[in-house]
Amino acid sequence: MSVSTTHAPCDERLLTRETPVQRRRVRAAWLFLTPMLLCLALVAAWPLLRTFWFSLTDANLADTRGGSFVGLSNYLFHNGSSWSGILVDPQWWNAVRNTLHFTVVSVGLEVVLGLLVALLLNIRFTGRSLVRALILIPWAIPTIVSAKIWSWMLNDQFGIINHMMLSVGLIDAPLAWTADADLSMWAVIIVDVWKTVPFVTLLMLAALQMLPSDCYEAARVDGIHPLKVFWRVTLPLLMPALLVAAIFRILDSLRVFDVIYVLTSNSSSTMSMSVYARQHLVEFQDVGYGSAASTLLFLVVAVIAMLYLYLGRRQLEVRS
Repeated sequence: MSVSTTHAPCDERLLTRETPVQRRRVRAAWLFLTPMLLCLALVAAWPLLRTFWFSLTDANLADTRGGSFVGLSNYLFHNGSSWSGILVDPQWWNAVRNTLHFTVVSVGLEVVLGLLVALLLNIRFTGRSLVRALILIPWAIPTIVSAKIWSWMLNDQFGIINHMMLSVGLIDAPLAWTADADLSMWAVIIVDVWKTVPFVTLLMLAALQMLPSDCYEAARVDGIHPLKVFWRVTLPLLMPALLVAAIFRILDSLRVFDVIYVLTSNSSSTMSMSVYARQHLVEFQDVGYGSAASTLLFLVVAVIAMLYLYLGRRQLEVRS
């Protein structure tokens, strides 16, 4: 005697249909989100739209209202014999490469070091609370202040970094960390990693303390090696927190300005997209061209953020 399964699709539709309680929760969520969305539209959407409008004009800093509409000429323009505009500007693409290089290296180091420090701070030892408080000091210092401190420490004439390296014989002559084109980007990365590793550590430590202890007790009883437990249990459970930490740091790194400008000013070896936009807006007083650079920076950040979130969500769906 066979059992009919024709009711299965109906059951699936009933399971996927929203209940009145779910609809009320969705309405309540939108109700609470509406004030935040309105504030976000005022403080973010309007300046963004105004910047995009300026990018379509030839306005200058002395008279922003006197600019005329030039369309997409600031982005790309063909004058009959050659191309002009930001999309064919070698300095812009150099700034894009510098920004991506800085983002990949710094965020990678911050995630790895932040996770390692969080694992160490998750171990019980005497004075752990004090160490947790002390490790947040670099993150609490304003970026401008920390960058200025490091600029003195990395100075090739009287910086303590060169003095220490000379004392132990690592180098034979002082290094111009912020002036040498081969070292300046690494100097910026070191300063950024020093400052923001505590932020990643804080997120990772919070996630570690929320992990279920029964998994580790079972692994300990079964005699599983700690490294295998880390790769098979800890790391998969930490992946959502890792994705959050990484996306926050990626967004910050893509629009980095302060630490690079304080350490190396407008050096082409470290110029980021934000520094490039600032140079045209303030120093060259070309509001139209600088706004075009700012708009492209926003598009780059938005595309990379959406792509990262999409891939991260797909990875989490596959893991689940």
